[in-house]
Amino acid sequence: MGHESYLESKTMRAIKNFFKNLTDLQKRILFTAGALIIYRVGSFIPLPGVNASAVLHLFTGEGSGMLGMFDMFAGGSLSRMSVLALNIFPYISASIVLQLLTATSKTLTDLRKEGESGRVKINQYTRYLAVVLAVIQGWAVIRGLEMMAPVNGVAAVVNPGWSFELSALIALVGGTVFVMWLAEQITARGVGQGASLLIFAGIIAEVPSGIGKLFSLGSVGQISPTMIMLIIAFVIGIVALIAFFEQAQRRIQILYPRQVASNGVMNTNASYLPIKVNMSGVMGPVFASSIMMLPAFIQRFAQSDSLVVQSIIGFFTYGAWSYIALFTVLIVFFAYFQTAVVFNSEETSNNLRNAGGYIPGVRPGEQTMNYLDGVVSRTTAIGVCYMIVVCVIPIILNTHAGMPLVIGGTSVLIVAGVVLDTMTQVQSYLVAKQYSGVVKKSQKQGRFR
Repeated sequence: MGHESYLESKTMRAIKNFFKNLTDLQKRILFTAGALIIYRVGSFIPLPGVNASAVLHLFTGEGSGMLGMFDMFAGGSLSRMSVLALNIFPYISASIVLQLLTATSKTLTDLRKEGESGRVKINQYTRYLAVVLAVIQGWAVIRGLEMMAPVNGVAAVVNPGWSFELSALIALVGGTVFVMWLAEQITARGVGQGASLLIFAGIIAEVPSGIGKLFSLGSVGQISPTMIMLIIAFVIGIVALIAFFEQAQRRIQILYPRQVASNGVMNTNASYLPIKVNMSGVMGPVFASSIMMLPAFIQRFAQSDSLVVQSIIGFFTYGAWSYIALFTVLIVFFAYFQTAVVFNSEETSNNLRNAGGYIPGVRPGEQTMNYLDGVVSRTTAIGVCYMIVVCVIPIILNTHAGMPLVIGGTSVLIVAGVVLDTMTQVQSYLVAKQYSGVVKKSQKQGRFR
């Protein structure tokens, strides 16, 4: 007994020493990994009172459809009908609405200009709206489950009624709130952007089964080895294209007056203002996909025989040319909209003027602002073309050219974008820590007083 107690205390000391000696970056990485593991475990907790096997047939043959994409983004939570079935998407939808309102409402615009306090208030409004949307979407799912016809004699809901509706609604909304909280914790205490990492984790978790399905089809002769090689080459090419464009930038030279030399000539310091080609990142396609997913969601969980509803659903059918056209328009809109939110040419122009910097050949003030707007518009146009190639072309190849892609272009863009963004954050953190260490060492040696 004493020997076991000694071993236990020794193990606890070793664990405490391990975490005590970790650097801040290692703690952040471990926290992120732990949060993602908890998220994956939660995606397997079933919704009370639901037969998941009866729901699974909704996804039969829809693996490459819009509902299949929704399920992939959710890490399979929807097809398993877990408590995290709604996932982070009510929060993303709320973010879209708040950003649109911020661009059109003077009150919200002024609130955003207040800095950190304004950002905190807008985030709080986003959370409240996300809960409201989760209640609406959760109620639609619950009613759809109750109205579903039995599959092989098995009903989707064991005991329909107000008791099931209330408990299921609490579970779905609670799951969404938990995912929102987890995403915010990852952003604050981990590495990377929380919401994007959760979507990333869901996609990565579903990729192995998609690859297995592809090779199983090849083993039975439904797909030729040549087609499999083409799919692999296409995915590799898309990843290479994403890696190139996500790091591509247009550098604008900025000059700063330094001092007057002895011969009367003004010396200048030169630096560069980087303008990313895809300044909107992955949020443009994510916002567009979130909107396009809603009709497929309604179609499967709130079926209606109304001719009007069926016509609308037909317009949004995954792979239809109307769907492709609208998806393309939404990608273009959200790319420019998100870029306008991220980059403020007026603020940048004022900051340059206050710092004494200027663009060669461009007057400070309004001309600088117009010049920056023109550069950003042109680079964003290139980024939009790149995103259309990555997100829309795979849909056309999948639905009209018979290429069974196991993962969509939007999913690849999210995965690659999140990986690059996380690596950039880690690199920036290491550089900041390195400079911090140099400053502390210099202070100890008395160089800075």
